[in-house]
Amino acid sequence: MQVKATVWRLFEDALDFAADRPAVVEGDTRRDHAATACRVRRRMAFLAGHGVAAGDRVALLAPNGADFFETTFAVAGLGAVLVPLNTRWSQAEIGFALADSGARVLVHARSFADSVERLSGRGVPPLALEAAHTGDEEGIATCANDPDALAFLYYTSGTTGRAKGVMLTNANVCVHAAWTIEGLGLTGEDRWAHVAPMFHLADAWATLAVTQVGGLHVMAPRFDPGAVGALIETEGVTLTNLVPTMLNRMVADPGVAARSFPSLRRILSGGAPIALSLVERVVEVFGCEYVQTYGMTETSPFLTMSLLDERQSRLGAQEQLRYRARTGRPFAGIELEVVDEKGTPVPRDDRTVGEIRVRGASVTPGYWRRSDETSSAFQEGWLCTGDLAVIDGEGFVNIVDRKKDVILSGGETIYSTEVENVLASHPDVHEVAVYGAPDEDWGEVVRASVVLVPGAVASEEELIAYCKRRMAPFKAPRQVVFSAGLPRTGSGKIAKGLLRDRARDGHREPG
Repeated sequence: MQVKATVWRLFEDALDFAADRPAVVEGDTRRDHAATACRVRRRMAFLAGHGVAAGDRVALLAPNGADFFETTFAVAGLGAVLVPLNTRWSQAEIGFALADSGARVLVHARSFADSVERLSGRGVPPLALEAAHTGDEEGIATCANDPDALAFLYYTSGTTGRAKGVMLTNANVCVHAAWTIEGLGLTGEDRWAHVAPMFHLADAWATLAVTQVGGLHVMAPRFDPGAVGALIETEGVTLTNLVPTMLNRMVADPGVAARSFPSLRRILSGGAPIALSLVERVVEVFGCEYVQTYGMTETSPFLTMSLLDERQSRLGAQEQLRYRARTGRPFAGIELEVVDEKGTPVPRDDRTVGEIRVRGASVTPGYWRRSDETSSAFQEGWLCTGDLAVIDGEGFVNIVDRKKDVILSGGETIYSTEVENVLASHPDVHEVAVYGAPDEDWGEVVRASVVLVPGAVASEEELIAYCKRRMAPFKAPRQVVFSAGLPRTGSGKIAKGLLRDRARDGHREPG
């Protein structure tokens, strides 16, 4: 497949063969590609009328929806740079991204008007998203920008220090779109449900790839398990991406048993490790193929997928599930190695742990105005991910932990994901996060924050004993803290770093 060089060219070319095909569904509103293109051009005129030009940064604060979708391409048409803002950020975090990016304007949904009002005085003009399609499209000129020009600036959550703007060029995201089309077999018959946040690359990549093949975008403005299940069923959704937390809530929803999902051919998931028991339940409930993904904002995002080859597809159902629950094999066009501290590839024995490093056309050129941090992230042209993994003889990798999440207790190295997978298999456990808590004798001890299934009464002692029967006793939690809910990042993942910070400050999670 020919790779489209820019985001705008990708959008424009889709009109050549899909103008009268449905493009966007949002509630009762349905538009084809031609009508969507008219609205995009009006947004371009609106933004240009407020001074937006090629290279300018346009911040966007909005929930999932057609407005977000159309603004993405309007910004691209002007050759500007989209800066998607996390809708869960604090005022300070939004203010930092606006200032650091040098945003020309802040386009926002009406629902964020109060937040934007409190940001007044920062020198960034706010523009109401709902009014942005009212511009006069006559005579609006598109910018034939360079494929190497920036298309997106994504700010990290700042969990490892101050937030960084990840630069992604047109070429980065367009080659990634082409790879996903090929790898997932996307066609114009596909219907993608935007359930994960569109401000996050876990979902944003599909805005480009599904558009390129002339597919349909089905909008879910917020995540509600029952509503999303109904949306998938009634709109004939064929693919979507859900983080494990969302999947857990979906399969636990009381109404899911009454639904059928004949159109759904694949569910993707990533952003956090997933227990085999949850994968089994997802396949049982939705009756479709499950694909585990792994990636980073810095890589547009996918690096691996757990797609099976011909040999693996002939294996028994349970063995196939074990492969599907693994991190996966390198994505098309990605070079991936698992290396030791000296940069030497580790043995492909599925046991020796090393750090994943990658390179390829979808990898960021670096961090916005952070040359030092860019230099430290790359070694000899390889991006060092900070993720620890093993790799087997077939090239399948499996992440065992983040470097920062490894627990060092009494001289032993304990991988938090291994403990989480054991606890997640207990029938009374709904969600769990495992992390290191400071201890004077051991340095760190294993602590688990657990959300129980409603009505369950498992005790701390019971869960610790459960782990000790299924793994080396030194890996089992020494502390189990029960909680009504776990803190989340903007993309819905469990904010393990926050739990770890609270433990270091001497706090235990509220029940």
